[in-house]
Amino acid sequence: MIRINENYLKLQASYLFADIARRVAAHQKAQPDRPVIRLGIGDVTRALPEACITAFHQAIDEMATDAGFRGYGPEQGYGFLREAIAQNDFRSRGAHIHADEIFVSDGAKCDTGNIQEIFDSASRIAIPDPVYPVYLDTNVMAGRTGKCRNGRYDGITYLDGNAQNGFIPELPEVPVDLIYLCFPNNPTGATITAQQLKVWVDYAAANRSIILYDAAYEAFIRDDGLPHSIYEIEGARQVAIEFRSFSKTAGFTGTRCAYTVVPKSLMAFTASGEPHSVHSLWSRRHSTKFNGVSYPVQRAAQAVYSDAGKRQVADLIDYYMTNADRIRRALQALGYPCIGGENSPYIWVSTGKDSWAFFDMLLQKAGVVCTPGAGFGTCGEGYIRISAFNSHENVATAMDRIRQALES
Repeated sequence: MIRINENYLKLQASYLFADIARRVAAHQKAQPDRPVIRLGIGDVTRALPEACITAFHQAIDEMATDAGFRGYGPEQGYGFLREAIAQNDFRSRGAHIHADEIFVSDGAKCDTGNIQEIFDSASRIAIPDPVYPVYLDTNVMAGRTGKCRNGRYDGITYLDGNAQNGFIPELPEVPVDLIYLCFPNNPTGATITAQQLKVWVDYAAANRSIILYDAAYEAFIRDDGLPHSIYEIEGARQVAIEFRSFSKTAGFTGTRCAYTVVPKSLMAFTASGEPHSVHSLWSRRHSTKFNGVSYPVQRAAQAVYSDAGKRQVADLIDYYMTNADRIRRALQALGYPCIGGENSPYIWVSTGKDSWAFFDMLLQKAGVVCTPGAGFGTCGEGYIRISAFNSHENVATAMDRIRQALES
């Protein structure tokens, strides 16, 4: 008899964003004449930068000729993109990352979910709370947890984020092997200083741990004093893997392109203590299970680093951050404490109420979709996340609706 992977049965009943979609669909069916404004899921809404569109078209034209056609590309990514990434995203900031340490993929969500496959099933995992659900759910699927009790899984070391610590969790009190960190943070929008990040790097080095560092939102950092990459921190090459994405940076949510950095100096160990290159392990996994991002998409991603592309991407970021500022100010004026929205496209709002109830209230009374904080973990209860990814006009309308709903 064929058997299932029973770890899947431990998962909570619904993926957060699927549950949101279900509630929104029911609302729209009941009130079809009132348009809903979506400030929940972090999907961008503006067109791709013109430099990327031009590169896309040129690459498609190449593919239309026998001489220019390209079939299977290198699974790790074309050299022209990997070199552009290494130079512009790392070496320009003093981080010593080489092109052959970069693996191009179709999404940071995929990579942050898949990376755990190359580590032992008994690895001790530390995951922040609140947190992007993929980190936790993929470890549940892999069998690294017990049952879920009162919103938390047995076998996971939770790193609490709260208003008292600025949603930057403290070091774990017990030894752990894999540590998930995300800054600027999703969902809270919190950022971390170089000094604070150095504490984590030093901890990982002392405990032979590995940090899985999600930097998908680094392009939104406005404060010049904040690190954009963990590799700006001394010693990080020996303890960290970093994940990046073109999705929010340049609007590639629909075209799919991201990358993961695995330094060749990063080691993990066998049961007997023998060191092995994590780079080699990930390369083997990546080449076996992934067939590469399409050539036109990689050419479009390369264009992000052109002079025109940099200007256009900066304009995109400025557009969304104008929304973020408007959202944060509007909620604060209504008396709701917020963080985020200054170096992040997300605003984390303290409601003082049940987060799903507050979500339903905004949906029903204002026709505005947010994300309930409880969906990101027990520490998210009492909060909502609002996304800046929409038009100026929709954000202005949404803030008017929210104000009317909360003041009524």
